[in-house]
Amino acid sequence: MTTAATTPIRPTATAPRTPLRGRLAVLSVTLGIFSIVTTEILPIGLLTSIGSDFAVSDGTAGLMMTMPGVLAAVSAPVVTVATARVDRRAMLCVFMLLLALADFLTAAASDYRIVLVSRVMVGVTIGGFWSIGVGLAGRLVRPASAGRATAVIFSAVPLGSVLGVPAGTFIGGLAGWRTAFVVMGVLSAGVLALMLLVLPALPPTRVTRASLLRTVLGRTGTRFALLLTFLIVLSHFATYTYVTPFLEQVTHAGPALITVFLLIYGAAGIVGNFIGGALVSRRPRTAVSLAAGMIAAATALLPVLGRWQVGAVALLVLWGVAYGAVPVCSQAWFARSATDAPEAASVLFTASFQATIAIGALAGGAVLDHLSVSAVMRLGGVVAAAVVVVVALAGTRFGRLGARRG
Repeated sequence: MTTAATTPIRPTATAPRTPLRGRLAVLSVTLGIFSIVTTEILPIGLLTSIGSDFAVSDGTAGLMMTMPGVLAAVSAPVVTVATARVDRRAMLCVFMLLLALADFLTAAASDYRIVLVSRVMVGVTIGGFWSIGVGLAGRLVRPASAGRATAVIFSAVPLGSVLGVPAGTFIGGLAGWRTAFVVMGVLSAGVLALMLLVLPALPPTRVTRASLLRTVLGRTGTRFALLLTFLIVLSHFATYTYVTPFLEQVTHAGPALITVFLLIYGAAGIVGNFIGGALVSRRPRTAVSLAAGMIAAATALLPVLGRWQVGAVALLVLWGVAYGAVPVCSQAWFARSATDAPEAASVLFTASFQATIAIGALAGGAVLDHLSVSAVMRLGGVVAAAVVVVVALAGTRFGRLGARRG
């Protein structure tokens, strides 16, 4: 669809669509998103170790989660508009190089301010790569395989989200937190090499202008998607960012046991992703309400039942299943509110999700530094419960994913 805000461009090259080349291209984008998501949330499992090394509080160390979210929220629309006429293959490779450099810079940092600079680089990568990469599946494979390829690319989100923290905690426990970032730098460099080998030229097919983003943002369905995303992601990242200090201080779990707990959480998250994906297409309000309600229950009950290891692990399983469904639910609400402008929907999804990660980590850190880690969990539960209330009050007015345009 061509609007005043989108200008078609005649492609100068056609992406090769042989099955093998297409699969490898999809794999490279999937691995790129996996690397980005894992790098973004890696500090969660290493928060205490990093903060101790630089003599900063856990709340201040949480800025490592805040910085990428802020920059990603800004860079998603800015990069999409500014680079609209640049070959998408070149942009993806530039962002993957930037991610590798950020990982190595973090590993070599001698001052916490250098770590924050590296996290700015991560944020720019997230906003740019996400906004460009998630909509490319249809250009990398044959049309009949586009749906499956899109699903594969999006599978990197829950995999990185739920496996990144326990993997980083495990590596950090064995060889130190700096080694975990070195490993991610090597992985990112490997993904860059794969992209250079298998990605075809991807000249832009249209220019998405700022006016289109404003149009989509003005729609009622998009605004409701923004509200739901803000509340549920705020609740999750205000609490999960500080789950390691909670397990240390309240559950009194050691590093090895925390790694096991987070791996269990990760496995539950993968299950939740598939459940959420299946449910949101048929019962969108039910899917988001269930996810929010489960997060509310898990976080609110942790200060009570999380004092015992069996209670903590049971609630982490509930939490993992719930959050595993969140990204796919949020993205579905945005996508269906702007079926005529998929890249614009992707930009708004990325920007809102990342901005809320930053706000959540910052808010949770403030509560942690002024009150306690248990207070963080309780307040997160209240915010997640608000999602259930909002969806219930909205009723049939917003009950369909095919939202009205404002």
